[in-house]
Amino acid sequence: MNPRKKRRIEELLRRELSNIILYEMKDPRAGFITLTRVELSEDQRSAKVRLTVRGAEEEVQQTLRTLKRARGYIQSLIGKRLDLRFTPVLEFLEDKEVRQAMRLEELIDRARREDREFREAP
Repeated sequence: MNPRKKRRIEELLRRELSNIILYEMKDPRAGFITLTRVELSEDQRSAKVRLTVRGAEEEVQQTLRTLKRARGYIQSLIGKRLDLRFTPVLEFLEDKEVRQAMRLEELIDRARREDREFREAP
């Protein structure tokens, strides 16, 4: 598949999934979700949906379970709305890179504060 076309379809899927999750899913067990990226397989039959969830690890796991249970409903809406050859089977995964980046940023901020305090100490 043309890489440009693949990126375009991935972005289209990400936008539509965001709208479905934000406006049409009524399940209160789904936390505050941000879709970071969609990775479409070469044959367009499956897609990994990477997301972040604000909150503790238990909230992340609860949200992933909720999305997995709603997968059929979400896929049916995608199939009706997007003109794709195949409706991809969705797999919802936590985007651990974002969580790691946030953790790294926290560590850097703490190191800067400690360095500033050390320099200001008599």
